Amino acid sequence: MWEARAVPGRGADLLAWAAAQQLPEQPLRRETFRAPQDRVLVITWWDAPYDADLPELPEPDGELVTRAVHRWRFESVRAD
Repeated sequence: MWEARAVPGRGADLLAWAAAQQLPEQPLRRETFRAPQDRVLVITWWDAPYDADLPELPEPDGELVTRAVHRWRFESVRAD
């Protein structure tokens, strides 16, 4: 999971930037979300062990975001 907060008023720019980023490998699924306060979230699903070396979206240009990107990795335990 990749989450960033854009500089105020630049949420659309951050969303476009995130959507344009290509990964060297394709995940099983990739979804991009937006939220208030110009936040952008990208979630990718992989068929790989939790500790696998997987590609991640990079840091956007510092003039586009208010802080460093947050990244978290989760392991699926249940799907309904």
